[in-house]
Formats: sequence, structure tokens, C-alpha cells
Amino acid sequence: MDNNQDLYCVGCGAKLQTTDKKKAGFLPENTLNKYLESDEQELYCQRCFRLRNYNDIMDVDMEDSEFIDILNKISDEDALVVNLIDIFDYNGSVIPGIHRFIGNNEMILVANKEDLLPKSVNRDKLKRWFHKEAQKDGLNPVDEILISAKKNTNLDDLLTMINKHRGKKDVYIVGTTNVGKSTLVNSIISMSSDIKNLVTTSRFPGTTLDRIEIPLDDGAMMIDTPGIIHRYQLAHFLNEKELKEVTPSSEIKPKVYQLRGLQTLFIAGLARIDFVDDIKTNAFVYVDNNLLIHRTKLEKADEFYEKHQGDILNPPFEPGTLPEMNPVKFTITEKSDIVIAGLGWVTVQPGITIKAYAPKGVEITLRKAIV
Repeated sequence: MDNNQDLYCVGCGAKLQTTDKKKAGFLPENTLNKYLESDEQELYCQRCFRLRNYNDIMDVDMEDSEFIDILNKISDEDALVVNLIDIFDYNGSVIPGIHRFIGNNEMILVANKEDLLPKSVNRDKLKRWFHKEAQKDGLNPVDEILISAKKNTNLDDLLTMINKHRGKKDVYIVGTTNVGKSTLVNSIISMSSDIKNLVTTSRFPGTTLDRIEIPLDDGAMMIDTPGIIHRYQLAHFLNEKELKEVTPSSEIKPKVYQLRGLQTLFIAGLARIDFVDDIKTNAFVYVDNNLLIHRTKLEKADEFYEKHQGDILNPPFEPGTLPEMNPVKFTITEKSDIVIAGLGWVTVQPGITIKAYAPKGVEITLRKAIV
């Protein structure tokens, strides 16, 4: 784009750009060139174009400070907040202390992507775990629910819950990137012909750069907000192709490993779990089904990683594109999950010591096993 000619989307006001499709104002360069060669007066970014023509809401990444500004504005309004969390990546998608920003407004906590968890996971137990984690993080919702926006699981119950708590208030949908907010909103839109009391129209203009307002039947709005980027999520360090490889799209099939001790499990080239005791044990790996898990002797792990990163151990697809691996040591006293934010987790048995590695900056945490 000619730097001397700034153009703006007539739908959302974003400054148009052709370099980053995840940022506000993106449109393909060939679309821009066609516009410049024509007599058209209106130009929309790709996000607004898809919204106007296909009722398709796309996520747009924002800096943390921009997202916080949006949350702070909610505290000045009388609204209901629907806080969407990725149940497969709870630690990477929770927003601790959200009440500091949304004020006294009530919040429904929604755990999305339950379809990714193995069917063997007891849903009642999962709900209890989810409730306890929310309490520990001080979220204090008025209601909680497990859903799959992709599969439309429990969406009727969620809509009933929203109507129960909102009265005639606006509804804000908030969450981090990749939690499925846009999928949820698009699913609600597609259900509008059956649920006349919630969504009464199927074409929604982008009102400003930071939000999309969906009219409800009583004059209130359902407001979709951009997703916050958690810097400690693995997604922050990956390109689009790599992110697609690590993001599960179907039910996880856990991989089981019987280990003799003094062994290492590599999860592609993205994480590493060292079993540093000479003790037999089992490990269960919950990541995208297509990711390679490679087992090797602990004494050869460093050499293997240096030789095969970006080769056998991919993603990443190019060696040296990620920060150096950073270890965290855990003494396991009960059956536990070692969680790598944005990637998944490894369930390990008590009575052992673990060294878990992920790229520096990616959060690694230990929790009581949920499976």
C-alpha cells in the first residue's frame, strides 16, 4: 500500500493494511488494487466484508492494553458479561481478576471446546473441577456452563441462561484469542431462525474498530469484543501454519507411554518432558492427535533436539525460530497434569521428579489431574 495514501474501512474505521491478516484493517492486496483502479466509493476491510456478506465474524488480535480499555468501559455500563474460556487450555485462556475491569456486572463463565476432551472424561467431574478453578482465580460467576460452539452442544442452555440473567441489558462476550468467541457468535446467528427471542436479524454492521454489535429483539445488543493476547501462550510464538498444526480440531486421543525412567518425551519441537528418576512410570499425553511424540534416552535428549529441531521435531518448521527451551522442575506428589499453555498437557504419576521444557516465555504449570 502507498504510505502516502491512507485509506480507512467504512465499516469499522480501521486503517486499511495488506500485511497482517490477523490485525484490524486487513484486506488482500489485489482487492485494494482493484479498488484503486475503479470508481468505487466504499472500501471494506476483509473482516467487515465477510461480516456484511456472509454473517461471518472474524477474530482480530489486539494488544493487551487495548483489550483492557474495552473491559474498563464495560464497568461503566449496566450489562451482562459472557466470559468464554477454552476448557482444553484453561490456564492459557483464563483472565484472572476480570472483576477489576467489569465492575459489578454479573458474569456467566462459559467453558468452550468440551468436544475436544476425550469422551472418557466424566463431565460432572469436569464441571466440579472447572468450578473450583474459577473460584481459585476469583472469577465469581453467577452461572457456569460447558459448551461446544463448534458442535452446538448446550447452546440452547447457554441462551436460556443469558436471557435469565440479562433482563434487558446488553451482553458483552469477552475472552482471549483462540477461545472460540467468533464461532460462538456465528453459531448463535445461525440459530436465529429457531430462537426468535434472542437474535432477530442476520446482518450486522461493524460499528467501531473494537466491537461488533448484534441487535437483540428488545433493543439491547450482544457485543462481540476482540480477543486479548496472552503473551505466555504458545500461540504467541507460532506462525499461522504452525498454529494450525498444534490447535486440536477433534476429540483428543491420549497417547500412553510406559517409561523406564531416565527418558525424555519430545512433543514435536515445542516441548520436552524429562523423567529424571530411574523409576518405571506411565505418562499420558493430551495434545493434538497429529503431533509427533518422540521418546529418547535422557542422556541423548540435548543432542537429539539440536540435530532434529525443525526436521523430525516439527513444528516449528524452521530451526531457531523459537526462543530457547526453558526448564521448570516439579516434584510430583499426586497424579498431576503438566500444562504447557496453548499446547496441552501431560499427566504423570506421583513419586517422581520431572523437568518440563517449553520455549522461554511460554507458561508451564502443575495442577491436579483432571482426567
